[in-house]
Amino acid sequence: MKKTYYNQWMTGLLLTALLALAGCAEKVEDGAGPTTATLESADGSPVVYGVRGQGEPTLVFVHCWTCNHTFWDRQIDHFAGDHRVIWLDLAGHGESGSRRQHYTMQAFGQDVAAVIRQLDARKVILVGHSMGGPVAVEAAKQLGDRVIGIVGVDTFYTPFEYPSSAEAIAAFVKPFETDFHGSTDKMLHSMFTPQADPAVVDAIVKKFSNADPEVGISAMYELFAWSAHQKAADLQRFSSILYNINAAPTGKEPAANTHVVMVPGVGHFVAQVKPAAFNQALEGVIARLTGTGAPVAK
Repeated sequence: MKKTYYNQWMTGLLLTALLALAGCAEKVEDGAGPTTATLESADGSPVVYGVRGQGEPTLVFVHCWTCNHTFWDRQIDHFAGDHRVIWLDLAGHGESGSRRQHYTMQAFGQDVAAVIRQLDARKVILVGHSMGGPVAVEAAKQLGDRVIGIVGVDTFYTPFEYPSSAEAIAAFVKPFETDFHGSTDKMLHSMFTPQADPAVVDAIVKKFSNADPEVGISAMYELFAWSAHQKAADLQRFSSILYNINAAPTGKEPAANTHVVMVPGVGHFVAQVKPAAFNQALEGVIARLTGTGAPVAK
């Protein structure tokens, strides 16, 4: 009798577990609710990613140098109501691990491409902040017609010029090699306007405190190398689907071209400091890329 009861109990437990697993599988498939998972990138690095919401186009948010996916929290919350939203932590960042030695833009692009292929996402718009812009471009090279748009956030067509010669790159990076966290802190504080909410500034700067110096320095070298050798050709290649949402600290900075949207009164961290204005700008860009807004300039 006890044995029969035990068998029934175990059977019930097993069925409950299987039903729970089936429910999880359905959740991953339909993408309606928030789901987090891990996959291996091309070099075996474990990459953590998340999915939330439904609806096309799919938006993929790519974070910046030594950041993580939480920098996009306000955008994920906002856009998941109408779109399937995908986020990830690039290898060596946030919750993701790493098996790589050189943190190239191409390798980061492979992280993004691996997630998009895993989820079989199509009609994708890649949104990349700062270093995330080049990463998005590299991902687009690998994804072909899955990508219908790229949005660079304060990364292309800005007044900031990356160092291009080997000597200039070495000189820029040297302070970070000497005192990574101190130099990072100094650089970050220069990226906000005087009007920025101090609490927001502190919250953003604090998130960088756990950055891995080895990852950060390698990624910085590789970002500058990409900018020097590949940027011009790649921006031309994707010019018809590349849009930009850039900072206009004084509100008087002109847009470099018709594919650049300026957000006034904010520094480099546009989406984090002025989320409502950024979200509105991104909504406009999405409308243009999907043909539901103003015609896309060619």
